[in-house]
Amino acid sequence: MSRPAHSAERGAPDGLIRIDFHVHTWGSHDCLSDPERVLEQARARGVDRIAITDHNEIDVALAMAARHPDAVIPGEEVKTAEGIDVIGLYLRERIPVGTPAEETCHRIHEQGGIVYLPHPFARGKGGGGGHVDRLVPFLDMIEVHNGRLRPPALNGLAERVAERDRLLRGAGSDAHTIREVARSWVELHWHANESAALLAALGEARHVHRETSHPVVHVASTWAKVRKRLPF
Repeated sequence: MSRPAHSAERGAPDGLIRIDFHVHTWGSHDCLSDPERVLEQARARGVDRIAITDHNEIDVALAMAARHPDAVIPGEEVKTAEGIDVIGLYLRERIPVGTPAEETCHRIHEQGGIVYLPHPFARGKGGGGGHVDRLVPFLDMIEVHNGRLRPPALNGLAERVAERDRLLRGAGSDAHTIREVARSWVELHWHANESAALLAALGEARHVHRETSHPVVHVASTWAKVRKRLPF
């Protein structure tokens, strides 16, 4: 399908835009990726906007959003008290790790942000789907494809929830390495980079691109954790 190049940069209201809704940088404890290189890689792959969603941190996301206001959504992937992750998009302030999931959702909304539930059926970080029904009333979006999720079929369970509860669909690479960036994304009509505009555009999203990374990428995340603990 043909599309205008980098429609977000052109600012054309009749253009299309692709967004990777789940990306990590060296702001996460398990990632070494330079955020500027992350954005460069996304653009090289035809993805115009990324959500930087570092684990329990927001400084890098805020700094990148200030430098690239049309191309970066500032977010945070919060590890909640229940041990599952909840993503807040368009945040202004960090939400502390260990905040209960429902309270995390409330804090995101208090900031004018979007509540996005990533990999809801993942074992451990998604609770195996055990918290989905309880959180549905608080959700704005659900991740119907996560590029790192194993087995990939678990993404299909999230798709069913989106269909059942009429939730807006998001997708992301969950990239922790540069090579993973922009391998999963959503294509939708161009819109201003703000929460209300995104939600409106997602209601008419054109396409969800789904690509699963090779399992070896998890080795890179493990090495990043080790590297950050080394004294040099």
